[in-house]
Amino acid sequence: MSTFLTIAIFAGFAMLLAAFLLVFIRLTKGPDVSNRIAAMDLTASIVMALILLYSIIIKNAMYFDIVIVLSLISFIGTIGISTYLKQKR
Repeated sequence: MSTFLTIAIFAGFAMLLAAFLLVFIRLTKGPDVSNRIAAMDLTASIVMALILLYSIIIKNAMYFDIVIVLSLISFIGTIGISTYLKQKR
């Protein structure tokens, strides 16, 4: 790997970990349930980005399928929770 690509990937990891920390704070201290749902959805997106960066490092495209499945499950889960909370009110 080239030096620039290595630096960019590790900078991406650092930024995603910082974003994960901020989202975790929002998840634990969220003022209401809708903020927590958004934080959970964003957590799934950050995890998907981390998996994609890892697959770039190891040069294996197999993990792209895992990210697609994870995104579908995350979307369905978010819709399900939102529908449940809407019916609850």
